[in-house]
This record gives sequence, structure tokens and C-alpha cells, in this order.
Amino acid sequence: MDIYNMKAHEIKDKLQKKEISAAQVVKAYIDRIEKVDGKVGAYLEKDFDNAVDKAAVIDKKISLGEDLQGLAGIPCAIKDNISTKNVKTTCASLMLENYVPPYDATVVERLNNSGAIMLGKANMDEFAMGSSNENSAFKKVRNPWDLDRVPGGSSGGSAASVAAGEAAFSLGSDTGGSIRQPASYCNLVGIKPTYGRVSRYGLIAFASSLDQIGAFTKDVEDMALVLNSIAGRDYKDSTSYNIKTPDYTKSLSEDIRGMKIGIPVQYFGEGIDDDVKKSVLDSIELLKSMGAEAIEVDMPYTEYALAVYYILSSAEASSNLARYDGIRYGYRSKNYDDSIDLYIKSRSEGFGDEVKRRIMLGTYTLSSGYYDAYYNKALKVRSLVKKDFENAFKKCDCLVSPVSPTTPFKIGEKIDDPMSMYMLDVCTVPINIAGVCAMSIPCGFSNGLPIGLQLIGNYFEEEKLLKVGYAYQKNTNWHNLNPKVGE
Repeated sequence: MDIYNMKAHEIKDKLQKKEISAAQVVKAYIDRIEKVDGKVGAYLEKDFDNAVDKAAVIDKKISLGEDLQGLAGIPCAIKDNISTKNVKTTCASLMLENYVPPYDATVVERLNNSGAIMLGKANMDEFAMGSSNENSAFKKVRNPWDLDRVPGGSSGGSAASVAAGEAAFSLGSDTGGSIRQPASYCNLVGIKPTYGRVSRYGLIAFASSLDQIGAFTKDVEDMALVLNSIAGRDYKDSTSYNIKTPDYTKSLSEDIRGMKIGIPVQYFGEGIDDDVKKSVLDSIELLKSMGAEAIEVDMPYTEYALAVYYILSSAEASSNLARYDGIRYGYRSKNYDDSIDLYIKSRSEGFGDEVKRRIMLGTYTLSSGYYDAYYNKALKVRSLVKKDFENAFKKCDCLVSPVSPTTPFKIGEKIDDPMSMYMLDVCTVPINIAGVCAMSIPCGFSNGLPIGLQLIGNYFEEEKLLKVGYAYQKNTNWHNLNPKVGE
């Protein structure tokens, strides 16, 4: 098997046994990127020289007989809204086109400490706003399973890099489904941890009460390894929880007998594609055959979640992006008359259409005449959505639903219809509103295009998601399939 098609845990095992070297692994991925990324567009910035140097350090440790800890020698991609010291971090926006951070995000520090090797920065929807990765200011990302289709967003580059064999795993961010939806579209495992489980220090903000860093991997075992490296309390992030972080690899068990799987009826309603629904329902039957108990749960406030999400996320985006004024840092217009003109032109030229759309919506909902009618009311409904999940988890260990209502759509198909694009998040945004954890795993195909199964867990119960996902993958083969891009 080609190195770039191996799982991260398989590479780790071969490195430890000295069957391959870290230098060979890095070279295999660099060669793969040079061969296929011109078609896929997963990377905005490449850091190959540093990757080669880090591989040499890992190989020296191996030669000295040291045990490889964590993710030592495993190549990865980092979404371009996560700060990387001395490596450009642009958020795929002209506004930050030349920004080079002077510090690493906490998750990057932790990956470095675990020995992971960053190959570069992954493309994305500008400032993480989008569901298709068509909103990058620099280039579109294409789905490795069908280059005419989107990889999902906003972490589309992170997902495509792993699916196309251009990274063994990657980090992304999830504000309303931006990890799980691309994972579904690219036949990967993608997790949005509980809000506060993984540090957000160094993540360039979109909507601070919703954003959460997570990861893409080829299987659940790899996900446990990555979570072990990035999860945990960070005193630089006041929203990270001071709660013990378990060894996630110990939660990998094939025995799910007696676990109660909740089926939220509202997630299977109108708008869900027939093939998607069938694959998810077939997956539930498989879990039942493995000893799990399936029960229906009612989550009546689900129908309001999408509206709440776009009010709150846009309001927070409006606030967070106000700092980009063309004066302190970021893009500055070259032609202006005075400071007001500079501010207007810099933001007009530096931001793309989707970012402007959300800033305007957020500014409107925060304005004095509409704050109570929209923003304040959305906060109250957010509490009701949270209550739905609290009630559901009194009855079951985890919930199961589709990730996206559809399989990947064609590039350009929805770009002029924002409402249609926003509706793609209907199954994922409630999780971010509540702050619970969720994971997408491959569960089937329709006309050659991947379908994802969403596992939703209670606060800080990622272990249950990994357990169910691992058991499911031991009884299926979807996660072992790779796209033919580059062949």
C-alpha cells in the first residue's frame, strides 16, 4: 500500500518497527501533494523545508531507540485560520493575505510537542464562512471524489487534503458544521469536540461562542490519537474547561451492547435526500444488530436552530471582524481621501461577498432598534435548544442523524442562492448552539458520492462517540475506500 493511503496509526506502527523512516513518509506526502494538489487545491501555503527537517529529528530519535510518543512522524495539514508561527495564516482572505503570526496556536504547540509534522496550511472558506469552500479569496477546493463537486466547508481544504492523501490527518474549525459536513462529503471521520474541550487560543475568530477546533482523520482510531494530542485545559483560553482529559484510545471498543442510541425525529424530516436517509437508517439497524438499543427522541426546538445560528453567528462575526479597519493591521486600500474613506475602501476591497453579507446581517441584528427583536430573542431560544439536548441525553448515550441533507453538490450550483446553501447546515448547527460534541463517520455512497453518519454526544462525552464509531467501523468498510484522484 502507498504510504499516503495508510492510516496514521499504521504509519506510527511502521515507524516504531523501523519498517519505514519519517523522511520516507514526508517525501511520500510531498510527492503526493506535488502530483495532485494542482487539481484539488487543498493547500494555500506549503512548509516542506521545515517538514523535512522535523522528519530528520524524528528519525534520529528512532535510531537511538526512543519510543515514539503521540503523533511523532505523522504529516498533517492545519486550517488557515489557526495561527502558525512564521508561516502565513490568511483565513483565505485578502484582508490577511500577508499576515505572518509571531506565535503558534495552542493546538499547534501541542501537535509540535507530540512530534506531528505540518506540511502546510489548508484552504478554506474566507474567515470560515461558507459550506462549500467556494468562498476562498485565492482558489476553490475540489472534492477528491469528484473534481466537479465541492468538498464542503468551511474546512474544505483540511478535508480534501486527507481524502486525497495529501496529509495523514488535519485540523479544522467547526462553527456550524464546518468539520462534520466536509468529513461527510469527503468520506472521512471528522469531530467537533465539546465547546471548551480543545483550546481556541490562536484560532482567528468567526463566532466566538460557537467556534471549536477539531480534526479530520481516515478512521476513528486515528481520531483518538489526534484528540489525545490536542485536547485539554489551556490557561491562555478562558473558555477551555478545567476537566480531566481521558486517554481516548482506551475508549475504542467493539462492544456497544446495552448502549442507547437516540433517533431525533426532527433530523429525518423534509429535505433529507432519500439515499442519505436510507444509509443512516441502515446504519442504525447495524448498530442495533450489534446490541445497541434505538429509541426515538423528540427535539421540538430543532426547527428554530438554523435561524438562531445565523442571527448569533452573524452578530458575533460583525463584532469580531470590526477590528479589520485598514489602519492597525490587515489589508489597506491604496487609494483613499481620509480615514473614513480608508476604512470603507479597505473593508470593501479586503472582504469577499459572503463575509460582507454576514457582517451586514450581524450589524443589523445588533442595532438598537432590532437587538431585542432578533439577537436577544435568539439567545433565549438558544437556551431552549440546549434544553432539548439535555432532555435527550437523559434517555440515551448518544444521538444518530444525517450530517448533511445531500451528497456533495456541483461547484457553482448553489453559489448564487445563499438560503439554499444555509439550509445544508440544518443537521449540524444545533450541536454548536448547544455546545455538545458530534462526529461524522462514513456510512455509504450514493452515485459514487460519500454519505456521512452523525454521532452526537453529551458534554465531554467524546469517548462514547469514539466507542460507537469504532465499533461501527469494525463492521463496515466505507472508511477504507479512497478516491481515484491522481490515478
